[in-house]
Amino acid sequence: MNVSDYDFELPERLIAQTPLKDRTSSRLLVLHRDTGAVEHRSFRDLKDYLRPGDTLVLNDTKVIPARLFGTKADTGAKVELLLLKNIEGDLWEALVRPGKKIRKGAILHFGGADLDSEQKVKPILTAVVEEEGEMGARLIRFAYEGIFNELLDRLGEMPLPPYIKERLDDRDRYQTVYARHEGSAAAPTAGLHFTDDFLAELEAWGVRICRVTLHVGLGTFRPVAVENVLEHRMHEEWYSVSPESAALLNRARAEGGRVVAVGTTSARTLETVGGRFGERPIEPCSGWTDIFIYPGYEFRLVNALLTNFHLPKSTLVMLVSALAGREAILSAYREAVAEQYRFFSFGDAMFIT
Repeated sequence: MNVSDYDFELPERLIAQTPLKDRTSSRLLVLHRDTGAVEHRSFRDLKDYLRPGDTLVLNDTKVIPARLFGTKADTGAKVELLLLKNIEGDLWEALVRPGKKIRKGAILHFGGADLDSEQKVKPILTAVVEEEGEMGARLIRFAYEGIFNELLDRLGEMPLPPYIKERLDDRDRYQTVYARHEGSAAAPTAGLHFTDDFLAELEAWGVRICRVTLHVGLGTFRPVAVENVLEHRMHEEWYSVSPESAALLNRARAEGGRVVAVGTTSARTLETVGGRFGERPIEPCSGWTDIFIYPGYEFRLVNALLTNFHLPKSTLVMLVSALAGREAILSAYREAVAEQYRFFSFGDAMFIT
């Protein structure tokens, strides 16, 4: 199984650079797994494909302003830090730029004087590189006065993907309306299409809303660097399932209702839990997952998936291909290109049913 098998042509003009003003005004491509048929609808038509008793699973992670710009303490050279996950306390895993010049023992300063000024002012955040980790990551320990999250909110920027070149004026547009638990380095973008009103409308229709948490980390930014899919290794991400959510999932199983994942992060969480408990009742749980879903995988919990359109040759294209079939996905993607759908984080949606 080769990575090149999941490639497709995508004109750059179709990469959405900004979110739509109305979250629910995106287009919706519906792919029927049983026939391969495709329908072109609007996102609000999702209700037509859901039915009472379905359980809609949302990832309620919250993106932190994880991109920091600062200087090296010894040379004053500019540096960039992207926080990926909190290990414990003030210890974080992060990506650094320029990576080759930021080694173990390096001291980094953030905030204080203007980056181009020679004025010596005490930095707001000081970071020390404690270890050089795998895949270009670093372990960073912060020192500061005050509350870290407040300082991060003051200094940090939202970590938009590299294919988005436009500035995002409203931070909240890179958050889902149901974001609750801080910890992600990227948004679970399939959820960006929902509003509180639309979720309430679905609940009134009889759809049950279930929330899980998966903090999106390094795997989102890491390309597949091998040609053989089986040689790729996913990075670990932290997940959590509450007692309420476990009960909802058990109820869906018992009553035969569909489990509809909103986004690949929700799908990966559900399948991690499905693998953990098998046929036994699902219990509240948390931990780390590096689950890699590609064609040949048998889904345990996910019956349908709402997702955005993904990058060529990515693990996310492989995941949706595992659910719907590679040929069906690539055919649907070719049709989406022909129909001028908007792609990636701020793009249109796809419902695989």
